[in-house]
Amino acid sequence: MDIRAITPTYAVSPQIDPADFPEIAAAGFKAVICNRPDAENPPQLHADTLAKAAADAGLRFEILPLTHQTMTPENIARQSSIIADAGGPVLAYCASGTRSCVIWALSQSGVQGADAILEQAAKAGYDLSGMRSALAE
Repeated sequence: MDIRAITPTYAVSPQIDPADFPEIAAAGFKAVICNRPDAENPPQLHADTLAKAAADAGLRFEILPLTHQTMTPENIARQSSIIADAGGPVLAYCASGTRSCVIWALSQSGVQGADAILEQAAKAGYDLSGMRSALAE
């Protein structure tokens, strides 16, 4: 598992496995957000399977599959709401962690400056510099 902290309360990861949930819970996370559509995964990694593993580990599990086309203001607000209501640190995952980082970055547009957003993403290993103009709005 490759968990990368974006903020003290939000981290992202590439695809996780059902067996990872005890470690995720032990790391202090309270919720996990699945940003990966099931169509990208084999059945053993579908969101429903992972939701059961999360529940077994005592974690809240939210499903918000994202693609380029579904990175909408409504989904950005939904992800932000899930994070705000989690009651503690949140781990979001997708194929590489990039979509989960991008949706966070878009949620921060207008909250903090583009340089700060890009720096936080870069510290976690994500180069979002191509988004600078979208983050400066």
